Amino acid sequence: MIYFISDAHLGSLATEHRRTQERRLVRFLDEIKDKAEAIYMLGDMFDFWYEYKEVVPKGFTRFLGKVSELTDMGVEVHYFTGNHDIWAYGYLEKECGVILHHKPATIELHGKTFYLAHGDGMGDPDKTFRMIRGIFHSKVCQWLFTWLHPDLGMKFGLNWAKHSRMKREDGKEPPYMGEDKEHLVLFAKQYLKEHPDTDYFMFGHRHIELDLMLTKQSRLMILGDWLWQFTYAVFDGEKIFMENYVEGDR
Repeated sequence: MIYFISDAHLGSLATEHRRTQERRLVRFLDEIKDKAEAIYMLGDMFDFWYEYKEVVPKGFTRFLGKVSELTDMGVEVHYFTGNHDIWAYGYLEKECGVILHHKPATIELHGKTFYLAHGDGMGDPDKTFRMIRGIFHSKVCQWLFTWLHPDLGMKFGLNWAKHSRMKREDGKEPPYMGEDKEHLVLFAKQYLKEHPDTDYFMFGHRHIELDLMLTKQSRLMILGDWLWQFTYAVFDGEKIFMENYVEGDR
């Protein structure tokens, strides 16, 4: 089995029961560890993650420990950085054994072609978001940020993320906007014009659960989140389907 999850936003100051949320995610990973061939985490698993040269964010010990256990068992854990956890510089690979992806990737799994990405910035014309994204990806800005004391840097990052989320009603993303307006759908349709053999597009970022046939062959999935929906996709080598994790249901 191959699993796909995204957008846990662990440590979010906008989440009331942060420890409970982390434990739920860890229990899910524990339940699938003997079945999983690989797990793809498509970004924003942390609400803010920044690796200084000798310092990483405190907390997340249950999650990081479980990921390390999985990789020690031989389970491939692929981690795609999102817009909240761009700043990963080696700790997750060296200490936890993940395979880190800073860019979208096209991967063949059991004869099927998957296009995998977090999804931020794809097809989104919002100039403010694109400007902020450019700043976050800037090597100069990242270098300057490292000179902030970690206490100040983490406080700034977590409060920025909280402010960004709480600007939205109930802290949630807008609902599905339809095929003609949903940026990731538009991106995938455009991508298919040059790569018609893509079987699956898998995205996070939008915090909506979407399973959409684009053509007779190509299918797009947006994975929801692990804040409110606790959704994931699983591929058994032949079929792929979306699930909601309910504790005690297995």
